[in-house]
Amino acid sequence: MHLKFKRSWLNIEKNNRFIDRVLILSVPSAFVLGFLGVFNIISPWLAVFSYAAIVSFNLVLLLPVTLELQQLRRYVSSLASGGDINDSGMKLSEKETQEIVQAVNAMHRFWAQKADDLEAQSISDAAVLDTLPDPIMMVDRSGNILGANLSSRNLLGNNITDKNVENIFDSNNFIEAASRVLKKESESENLIFYIQKPKQQKLYAHIKALPWQSKGRAVAVISLYDMTKSLRIEKMQSDFVANASHELRTPLAIISGFIETLLTSAKDDPDAREKFLKIMQDQTEYMSALIENLLSLSKIELSQDEKPSEVVDIRKIITEVKQALDIKAQERDIIIVPSIDDNVGKIVADGHQVKQIIQNLTDNAIKYGLSKSNVSIKVQNVDAIPPSKSIAVAEGPALAISINNKGPKISPENLARLTERFYRMQEHKDLNIKGTGLGLSIAKQIIIRHHGNITVTSNNYSGTTFTIYLPKNPVA
Repeated sequence: MHLKFKRSWLNIEKNNRFIDRVLILSVPSAFVLGFLGVFNIISPWLAVFSYAAIVSFNLVLLLPVTLELQQLRRYVSSLASGGDINDSGMKLSEKETQEIVQAVNAMHRFWAQKADDLEAQSISDAAVLDTLPDPIMMVDRSGNILGANLSSRNLLGNNITDKNVENIFDSNNFIEAASRVLKKESESENLIFYIQKPKQQKLYAHIKALPWQSKGRAVAVISLYDMTKSLRIEKMQSDFVANASHELRTPLAIISGFIETLLTSAKDDPDAREKFLKIMQDQTEYMSALIENLLSLSKIELSQDEKPSEVVDIRKIITEVKQALDIKAQERDIIIVPSIDDNVGKIVADGHQVKQIIQNLTDNAIKYGLSKSNVSIKVQNVDAIPPSKSIAVAEGPALAISINNKGPKISPENLARLTERFYRMQEHKDLNIKGTGLGLSIAKQIIIRHHGNITVTSNNYSGTTFTIYLPKNPVA
């Protein structure tokens, strides 16, 4: 720190009151000498001379101490203002001032170490709190948030510190519970409440008053637990059981009926046995595919809040899909024809899910397309994803992946219901084409997670085309 001093006589700072101290110290001598001069015990000139000598002696005696105290004051002020320990420029001859400087330096080092330790401990404590998965906040007596861990900032915003809980949470029940703890009307409060922003969530809160031994402004801690995902899992399990039990009832009844027939009237009929076993095998395969699709759908729904972060090579996926389905296509005299623009790059997505949706749509194109025709897979860049009434689409450039077959036209009524769960067109049922009615539902959930879109066009001239749009950049 740069100190600017105005120096006066004998290098003593202005307003130091050095002369005042010298004169005050000399006052008793002045009274004594004046008394002696008044009563002619000594001559007046001797009294004046003696007083001047005493003043000069006090000047010589106090000057070094004053100068060293000035240096000591400047040095301590420098340390108090954040300066470093550096007493090399000080010229101290008095033992007492040297000891004071040493004591000040030792005290400065002690408290500097304490401050460093406290800062390191605070950083360590903050790092530990940031690793906890649940939001935790410290509040003062007025309800102001003094500190919040990473989970809290991710849930409620990075700028929640110093804000009042009344301005953060839009739940009267929560605010009233927090008020009871802060007013010492309750030691702790537990409640379940809802918040609407930044998104609708169901939270469990534990509000606990800190013990009186705790130091600092914090008087209570608030810990939250997000119950939204748990409820989603419960709903997923409930839907899975309901869907599985409903859809498995018919094939199980068919298999049960044929088993009973084979055990009774058709027990000795080889032709009936072969026919019935084939039907039972088909129903078993249907149930297996149904369970697999239901599990896949549940898994995708469970990951809806997880942002895709994998770098995906669409060319590689198209090649793998073609290799996997070539044999099935050849059985129907269908040729898979990929067409990928040269400047198509990689995208940020979930590679497994992207492959699943492309393979699912290509498999459907082969299954429902006309034999001795082509199934085309075209990939190209587009400037933006077309808007959707039911899906929140991402902004910016995207990839359009179109899968076309030369099948019969799909009516507008059927087009509107294609992504419904378990929905299958009557024409496909009549033709005994196997399917669970979940493929397009799975595709829709994948598209929703990626903030993309899916469109379908169908006519008698060019067949049916499913186009999926996937953002090229990471989902915000």
